Amino acid sequence: MSREILLLADALAREKNVAREVVFIALEQALASATKKRFDEEADVRVTIDRETGDYEAFRRWQVVSDEEFYEPGVQILVDHAVKRDANLNLGDFVEEPLEAVEFGRIGAQAAKQVILQRIRDAEREQILNDFLARGDNIVLGQVKRMERGDAIVESGRVEARLPRDQMIPKENLRVGDRVRAFLWKVDRNARGPQIILSRTSPDFIKALFGLEVPEVEQGTLEIKSAARDPGVRAKIAVYTHDRRIDPIGTCVGVRGSRVQAVTSELGGERVDIVLWSEDPAQFVIGALAPASVQSIVVDEDQHSMEVVVDENELAIAIGRSGQNVRLASELTGWQINIMTPEESQKKSSEERGELLALFMERLDVDEEVAEILIAEGFKTLEEVAYVPLNEMLEIQEFDEDTVNELRNRARNALLTEAIAREESVETAQDLHGIDGVTAEMIAALAANNINTRDDLAELAVDELVEMTQISEELARDVIMKARAHWFEQ
Repeated sequence: MSREILLLADALAREKNVAREVVFIALEQALASATKKRFDEEADVRVTIDRETGDYEAFRRWQVVSDEEFYEPGVQILVDHAVKRDANLNLGDFVEEPLEAVEFGRIGAQAAKQVILQRIRDAEREQILNDFLARGDNIVLGQVKRMERGDAIVESGRVEARLPRDQMIPKENLRVGDRVRAFLWKVDRNARGPQIILSRTSPDFIKALFGLEVPEVEQGTLEIKSAARDPGVRAKIAVYTHDRRIDPIGTCVGVRGSRVQAVTSELGGERVDIVLWSEDPAQFVIGALAPASVQSIVVDEDQHSMEVVVDENELAIAIGRSGQNVRLASELTGWQINIMTPEESQKKSSEERGELLALFMERLDVDEEVAEILIAEGFKTLEEVAYVPLNEMLEIQEFDEDTVNELRNRARNALLTEAIAREESVETAQDLHGIDGVTAEMIAALAANNINTRDDLAELAVDELVEMTQISEELARDVIMKARAHWFEQ
């Protein structure tokens, strides 16, 4: 029988083009499954086959556990009993007893055969997938083999891939037999069906398509830095080259637009804007908003946002239909872009200046003239007044050294008063500490908004909590439900 096992392992490994070890593991599972049938109760059986001789042994085993109330005698043993057999055993280890293994020739059960074949099919499938991924292709070209609940199953060589309905270009109507090209979006090794998931809406797809059409991308002389898409309607890509002899935009467009037209045709007529990437974020945003002309731009590094001012007659172009142009520009650059007219910008600046003027006058106890000087010199916060290098403040012509020192001391005292008040607010919010997911930073933010108790938090709406704490909607919803839990208990 030992020789039969070796011959069978060799034959199946050759026939199915899988590793010999895979067949041995499947045979061990089949023998273990057959051996288990000897027991009326649940049993854990392990079978091991010698890879050289074909001899095999069977063992029944019990895992060492400590919970007496919930342990299962058929497959588990309490640690107190286990250590009597072997003092070196620990929780999670196994106690094993030899069994008389079933004879291989008598297994005969269809289940055993299925275990072997299924294991080999899984290994075969894994091998095909690994061979495909090893090619390094990020674009899959195949034929629609069938449709499953709106998803297209695409066959490419020996591989089947899934193109989900939500990853198809809107209004795209694929049918069985159609040739389709898509981006290799991800691999789901836990899926029962096709494990390769495709996308035709991903921004990476348009980058890969330009990689196919523009040889300079593959050669490395031209780089596509980022892409943003409204699938089937409009897209933007940012391009850059280190070689000054190359025009990156013209290279991507091609002779008479041939290259960009090839990409547009593949994407169902999607219009593509090609933007020159720049290390200067403001310059990059100006290019991304084309064809709109930008009048001025204000960068807020802390909020990672920009206020872009355009003329009234350019406003519609900058925003685009349903906000499409500014949305794509924002996605392309990674910056939040706020479009406004000169009048709106001036009004906002005036309001912010008024708020800052009031802040300095109140917290520093100075008159309007001193506050105006601070604003004119670019001070925007109490922290800047308190901690900016002394020599920089001494450069202000209107202030002498005594005035500068007095302003710095007043600013520091105001900040200290704020910190003490914030600390006292947090102390009054101790009721919130017991809620899972509520951090010290969240408590401070809530206290600043006079939310100090569990009931105060429970009565908030999700959007209110998000606005106060800048956490995600999902976390905010979870925190609020936990804060309300005691209502239901009562």
